[in-house]
Amino acid sequence: MSRSAPGVRHHSGRVWFFLGMALVLGLDQVTKFLIMREFALYESRQIIPGLFSLTFLTNTGAAFGILAGHPTWWRQAFFIGVGLVALAVIVWLQGRLGPHRRWYTVSLALIGGGALGNLVDRVRFGAVVDFLDFYIGSHHWPPFNVADSAICVGVALFLVLQFSGDNQQQNIQES
Repeated sequence: MSRSAPGVRHHSGRVWFFLGMALVLGLDQVTKFLIMREFALYESRQIIPGLFSLTFLTNTGAAFGILAGHPTWWRQAFFIGVGLVALAVIVWLQGRLGPHRRWYTVSLALIGGGALGNLVDRVRFGAVVDFLDFYIGSHHWPPFNVADSAICVGVALFLVLQFSGDNQQQNIQES
């Protein structure tokens, strides 16, 4: 006799998905709040000399400042719309996962929580708050935040799962 009914397991996966998203969102927003409270805009504090600083910046574009030159109203509408569509797709995908796809749930929670964190910034501030600044000498990687990190890790995990041998089993239920 099984310990729980199949529907209960699936429901449990959904709960873990939303808890994971909430955890990412909370961590993202708390770190941004602390940076905005403790730093002036464009202020930088070196943490690891020659490698890492905390630097308070805002990004009105997307990754690497893409679309930053377009009119504000257009960027805001575009990025908020894309964020809402992305969240809807992520929630839909998670709803189609089979009950034994924990790592897919983790990957989608990371992506969804990160997308939601940056969406909250866009709605509240009209820009995304970035503060993690990695560099070697004068060569800087574009600054990013916890939400960006969660999205990247989530996408990488999702791709690994998609292209691994585990994917030969049914990962997403057929319609």
